[in-house]
Amino acid sequence: MGILRIKKLDIFVLKSFMLLFAGTFFICLFIFMMQFLWRYVDELVGKGLEFDILAQFFILSALTLIPISLPLAILLAALMTFGNFGERYELLSMKAAGIPLLRIMRPIALLSIILAFTSFYFQNVVGPKAQKQLWTLLVSLKQKSPEVDIPEKVFYSDIEGYNIYVNKKDRDTGILQDILIYNFSDGFENARIIWANEGKLELTADKKHLYLHLYNGELFENLKSQNIDSKNVPYRRETFSEKHTLIDFDAEFNMVDGSFLNRRSDIKNMIEITETIDSLKVYTDSVGIAMYNEIMSSTYKKEEISKADSAKMSKQNLTLINTDSIFRSMSSDDKLKTLSTTERRLSSLSSDWSMKSFVTQDNDKSIRTHRSDWHKKITLSFACVFFFFIGAPLGAIIRKGGLGMPVVISVLIFILYYIIDSGATRVAKSGEMNIILGTWMSSLVLAPMGIFLTYKSNKDSVVFNIDLYKAFFRKIFGLRQSRHIFRKEVIIYSPNYEKACESLDIICKECDSYANTHKLLGPPNYFKVFTNHTHDDHIKEISLQIESVIEELSNSKDAIVLNNLNNYPFLFTKAHKSVSDNIWLNIILGFVFPIGIIIWLNIWRHRVILDKDLKNIIKTSKDIQERIRTNILQ
Repeated sequence: MGILRIKKLDIFVLKSFMLLFAGTFFICLFIFMMQFLWRYVDELVGKGLEFDILAQFFILSALTLIPISLPLAILLAALMTFGNFGERYELLSMKAAGIPLLRIMRPIALLSIILAFTSFYFQNVVGPKAQKQLWTLLVSLKQKSPEVDIPEKVFYSDIEGYNIYVNKKDRDTGILQDILIYNFSDGFENARIIWANEGKLELTADKKHLYLHLYNGELFENLKSQNIDSKNVPYRRETFSEKHTLIDFDAEFNMVDGSFLNRRSDIKNMIEITETIDSLKVYTDSVGIAMYNEIMSSTYKKEEISKADSAKMSKQNLTLINTDSIFRSMSSDDKLKTLSTTERRLSSLSSDWSMKSFVTQDNDKSIRTHRSDWHKKITLSFACVFFFFIGAPLGAIIRKGGLGMPVVISVLIFILYYIIDSGATRVAKSGEMNIILGTWMSSLVLAPMGIFLTYKSNKDSVVFNIDLYKAFFRKIFGLRQSRHIFRKEVIIYSPNYEKACESLDIICKECDSYANTHKLLGPPNYFKVFTNHTHDDHIKEISLQIESVIEELSNSKDAIVLNNLNNYPFLFTKAHKSVSDNIWLNIILGFVFPIGIIIWLNIWRHRVILDKDLKNIIKTSKDIQERIRTNILQ
């Protein structure tokens, strides 16, 4: 029965997750596809594309976007699933039955690992082929001519070599009125201008040309001048009642050859990327060796020295040449000639080395890009796993299902992942960071977050308890939390004022004794601050006594007494002694400069605050005692 119950639990958890995952996956995929479509909408609109071309575009884009959609869908589905479990108290029931959170998460964790391998398959097998076909299709779409839809009162320039202006257009008959055509197909110097009262534009049956019919118009054409120096260029003017002409215009969709994309790293699987990296390294090494040999060759060592000078240098065994003295001994013409030659030589060398530097830098950048895409196939698959271990414990902690809070948290986490991943990868590809570190940076940041949240959620820790964080920051900055004690509508019993006065006397004596003994206004002992990790039991006892008196006197009907009770501060029992309960952490912080000095000064500040609090307690206690003895007990 126990085994059957566990199996039913796994089926229940998987069913709850799969229903949400199916919806979130298609939503995420649709969002990414719309974002991708928005980038290339100009290539699709107004070109009369057939349905099969559009379907091919959407299918290929969907195949390439599946790996990036999976992590976000897993994160959102896991957060919603465990948020629903917590909101409906199903998670509490499972834990009450003795089933730990990790056991509840196990079936979905195994499914996430399967989805990670699925993501890897799409990136390494399906993705590269789809990516190549998609980029080939996009380049083909860019070269596809748009549909001829000439607007009114706007110069239309989508027909190459022509600018067409139409004043009015009849949508039903296709008749164009008041047409002005600038024909630049033979160059701007040989432009022809045509004006027609009416016209019509048709596409030929082979969709290779436009057939232009013009009626009642004039043609103006420049004639080539025979004399180059002629200032007046003759032109020809022609009046026509009907004119027909053909314009080259290929309206067919032609798929280009995608071989030019072979240098791209995103269209290759891991084996092909490895082979390409090896080839690029061999090519880069060969270029480097060739450059080295060229540097060491006589090309850059040989100096143009005359035979007489060479013989003279050999006879006198000269190994060094004083170029400054030689230059000063030259005539002005020789100096100018030497400087001009040197300048040309340096300019040539600079251009040569700039080109060589460009070649080597381009090869290095290509190697870094290929290595980054090789690791990206692993990191994006690994994201499916650690996104689950972020989403599941977060859902168990916040206990909110639906599409509200989970969507907001998921989007924020994914944006953080995307910013880290894109930024670090860009820096790594530029060569300013190790390529492995840059590509894995997002995983190194978010994977520990998943481990931390899973650990905290499994231990039922209050990670998102706002009151806990408020108390922590109040302790750090010494912020005061005010009391709000009001007169009760119904009082069960009246306070024992005599006992309260006696307790207040004891509190005043304890506060006065503590202040005189500990000298709170003076600087604390630095060594004791960082070797102490205990709470102040004396202050804790005073705090408990104050709270007991406040609880007793809060049943009073006297407004002044109740108002004075609000003057009692909340006492910190540790902030004036040490920073942590862990003595080794205290010692480490004490030796770290300047953190140790800052903590020591902060503890001194808390001691001063405690001194003021003790004086405030004594004054408030005496005010309450005086009020009780003069107005209540008499």
